[in-house]
Amino acid sequence: MPNWIETYRGAVPPWQCDVTEHFTVAYYFDRVEEAEASLAESLGFAGRPFQINARFARELRAGASFHIESALLGIDETRLRIGHRVIDSDSNEVVTWFDESWTPPSSPIPRERIAEWNGPAPEERGAPAAGLAFIPTARGRVKTADIDCAGNFSLGGMVHRFSNASGQFGNAIGMNSAYMTKNRRGFSTFELILQLSGALPLDAPYLVETGVALLGNSSLRMIHRMADPRSGTEVARLSQYGVNLDLDARRPARWPDDIRERAGALASVA
Repeated sequence: MPNWIETYRGAVPPWQCDVTEHFTVAYYFDRVEEAEASLAESLGFAGRPFQINARFARELRAGASFHIESALLGIDETRLRIGHRVIDSDSNEVVTWFDESWTPPSSPIPRERIAEWNGPAPEERGAPAAGLAFIPTARGRVKTADIDCAGNFSLGGMVHRFSNASGQFGNAIGMNSAYMTKNRRGFSTFELILQLSGALPLDAPYLVETGVALLGNSSLRMIHRMADPRSGTEVARLSQYGVNLDLDARRPARWPDDIRERAGALASVA
C-alpha cells in the first residue's frame, strides 16, 4: 500500500514473553517508539502522541520474526494522525494495529504522504462510570532504563508499570499466581487505549491506581491511572480490555464465581 514505510524489523526474544506465553504488550510499545521516531524523522516533525489506540489481532510467540510499517494517516487543525501495523514476517499477516493522535506541528507536513488506513476503527468505549472504585496497584520511581530520548518516562516503561498493575489487580480479585498455575489461565489483552496528559522525569515517583470499568462472562476492562503522588497530578491513563484465557485451548474461559464476586464489588457487572 503506498506511503507505508518500514520503520522496524526484529524478533521476539523468549525473555520478553509473559505468563500468557506471548510477547509482552509493553515491548510492543517499546518497538513502536522506535517506529514513531523513524516515521517522524522521515516526515520532519517531532513530539509525542497524546493518545494511542492499540488493537491486538493475534499473538506473537517467542522466536517470531516481525516488522513494523508506519504511515501518516491525516492532519487537520486539532490532530496529526499516524498509524503502525505490526506484521508477522513469516506469514505477512498484520497482528497488531496502532492508531495514534499527535498535536499538529507548526511546520508543514507533506500531505501527499497521507496513506490509507485499512486497520480496525477505534471503538467508542466511553468514560468509566462516576464513582468508580480505584485501588493502588503499582508504585515506584522512574529509573534510568525507563527514560526516552526527551528525558521522560518512556511509553514502554509506563506500559510495563500498567502491566504490573494489572497483575496486582488480578491478585486483588483472586486471579493470582496460584489460580493461574493450577487452572492454566492468563489474562490476554486485545485492546489498549493509552492517554497521555503529562510527563515524569528521571527519579520522579509514580503511583498507579486501577478500577473495573466492565466485567463480562470472560472479559474484563480495567482502567489504570498513573499520577505523581506528590501533587496528585495524573500523567497517563490506560484502558486495558482483555479476557480470561485458557492457555491450553487458547480460548476465553468464563470467570469463576468467586472472582466475579470480588471484581463485581468494584464494577457494574455486565
